[in-house]
Amino acid sequence: MIIRKRLTVGVGILLATLTAGLGSALPAAADETPTKASPKVELVLDVSGSMRTRDIDGQSRMAAAKQAFNEVLDAVPEQVELGIRTLGANYPGNDRKVGCKDTKQLYPVGPLDRTEAKTAVATLAPTGWTPIGPALLGAADDLEGGDATRRIVLISDGEDTCGPLDPCEVARDIAARGIHLVIDTLGLVPNAKIREQLTCIAEATGGTYTAVQHADELSGRVKQLVDRAAEPVVTPVAKEGADRCSAAPQLKAGLYTDREKFGEHRWYRVDVLPGQELRASVSVFADRAVNNDYGVLLRAVTVHGREIVRGSESGTGRTDAISSGLRYPKPEQDDTDSGDKPAAETVCLQVSNSYSAPASVKTTPGMPLELTVDLVDAPDDAADVAAFGLGRGWWLLGVLVLTGLVAGLLTGWISRWRIAVWRTN
Repeated sequence: MIIRKRLTVGVGILLATLTAGLGSALPAAADETPTKASPKVELVLDVSGSMRTRDIDGQSRMAAAKQAFNEVLDAVPEQVELGIRTLGANYPGNDRKVGCKDTKQLYPVGPLDRTEAKTAVATLAPTGWTPIGPALLGAADDLEGGDATRRIVLISDGEDTCGPLDPCEVARDIAARGIHLVIDTLGLVPNAKIREQLTCIAEATGGTYTAVQHADELSGRVKQLVDRAAEPVVTPVAKEGADRCSAAPQLKAGLYTDREKFGEHRWYRVDVLPGQELRASVSVFADRAVNNDYGVLLRAVTVHGREIVRGSESGTGRTDAISSGLRYPKPEQDDTDSGDKPAAETVCLQVSNSYSAPASVKTTPGMPLELTVDLVDAPDDAADVAAFGLGRGWWLLGVLVLTGLVAGLLTGWISRWRIAVWRTN
């Protein structure tokens, strides 16, 4: 009888424990938030016969691409699922029908094994045709499934040789699927027809086109695009800047696109509250042939025309984009008895460029630009240069003049004293 009672008590305790465990586990499971899907990227590499050409830093285009791929594979963020697809890598013959089907996934989209991916890239040799359209369709299929962000990065040195399947139409069809897939293109040859086709492919899906002629430019741009896939997707907003601050559009924190003509000034306005720091950057993309020597200027100006701070960048030779940025921290406002909400300061942002082009180049429409605006908490201390107003010019100039004056007086006095002592002795 005692054994039965103990057994009953033991079973009751066990059931109670299991019930409590299940009861505590169920709410926990309900509270769990689904993990965000890993972003997917597929690199699509042209391995056609023209990639044998030796015109990139003294090496072949294929060698430069392999070097860039190895550097990119070393730097892929852990959360990114990456794959590699080739076009023109396997069929060396002259049968157009066969050559235009020559696209194959070299490395599947998924968690990256860097050694395995590098080994696969090392086996590539320039071979056949340039079926860009079929390769894009294959890459879109490789990236299907789930709700992750998707990006195709196409690297090519030539036009598609497999018409009538127009790769630009293929890109539009991919965009029409509504799977939020972006195609970025990189051209290894500064050719007008190639530029036009690759630009069309990119613009159809909201991507970018970049012309590269050096191995470090290629690896740097691909790294940037892969990193961008790992970041939250920000859809740029089209805004048309004005020719003066008073008519400029009002911007909030975000990413904006516009077009700017050669040598033009465009204005935008941002409201900055006390205790906030304005961070702005601009990139101007040379989407056509331009003359050497150019620059981009980004200025923050008051509504009365006084410059607050500026950022500028210049270059020479061929590059696809040039960027500049600035920071302006606005100090906290002293407490007032009125209790009124502190008023925001309207800051005018001026974007200017010094691009020029040969007479044969069309200057319209203007070159595309991207303007990024961010408003964050200002630093607590005034260590930042812009916080001191050094970017305003006059303050710094005054300090330098005063310092020079004092140094000159001291130097003159010491010299006269030394001469007087020398004469006395």
